[in-house]
Amino acid sequence: MIQKPVDALEYIEGSLVQHGFYNDRIYLMKLGGSDPERVAVRLISKAADAGYSKIFAKVPDSAEDVFLRHGFQVEARIPGFYNGTVGAVFLGFYLTGKRAHEENCIALDSLLDIYLDNLPATVTDLPPGFSLRRCSRQDASQMAQIYSSVFPTYPFPINDPSYLRHSMETHVDYFGCEVLGRLIALSAAEMDTGNENVEMTDFATLPAWRGYSVSIHLLSTMEDAMRARNIKAAYTIARSSSPGMNITFARSGYRYGGRVINNTNISGQIESMNVWYKHLIGQ
Repeated sequence: MIQKPVDALEYIEGSLVQHGFYNDRIYLMKLGGSDPERVAVRLISKAADAGYSKIFAKVPDSAEDVFLRHGFQVEARIPGFYNGTVGAVFLGFYLTGKRAHEENCIALDSLLDIYLDNLPATVTDLPPGFSLRRCSRQDASQMAQIYSSVFPTYPFPINDPSYLRHSMETHVDYFGCEVLGRLIALSAAEMDTGNENVEMTDFATLPAWRGYSVSIHLLSTMEDAMRARNIKAAYTIARSSSPGMNITFARSGYRYGGRVINNTNISGQIESMNVWYKHLIGQ
């Protein structure tokens, strides 16, 4: 695995942002308690000064109008995202025409039709000998090896056992599929317990073990574990051009929330991403 520079985390006007040239953007992750107007203005100024080509913002829908007045545009929505009651809106602000232009939009629209045709379906059981479980600190070395072999590049050091152990202690539950005592697939639930939502992410299956729908079974196991934690909303941000994970979420009853344009660096190029969501409790 080639380790890419990690985008920086900092607070601007009390709001948590991630920014850097790997994704060539500012990402407003959590809107703080200060005036949304001031946050929007500061983000635009910082992006222009740094030379970034996009601002990606995830905010409560109560702040939507403020950001729209400053030139942001809605790209996706998740109702009941915050504590099961307040919706989230995903916004884009473009500082260059090239970043705003989605060259393959027709192809991605056609793929979306395929994804949406994959309604929830009965999933066959895993073969004998397969078992699912939550990962522990003792699994970190084996997990790092799997992530290294599946992802040629990655913006975070998931090939580092110490990073995996630290994330377990803070906000991430990892899950694995095991065969004959060895992990063959992984996934991660990145939790925001204060807002009672979770991102289902970092799915990785070793090539020799693909074709058994392991990801769907891992996702179901993750959902049960998150319900036990009183997490109300689950979501993912998946590569729009990748049928595997989009179909996995569509078949698991997730709803399509929208497409965020030219948003994320995947293996060296900026790609559009689909937002999928599911209410685990309520709604």
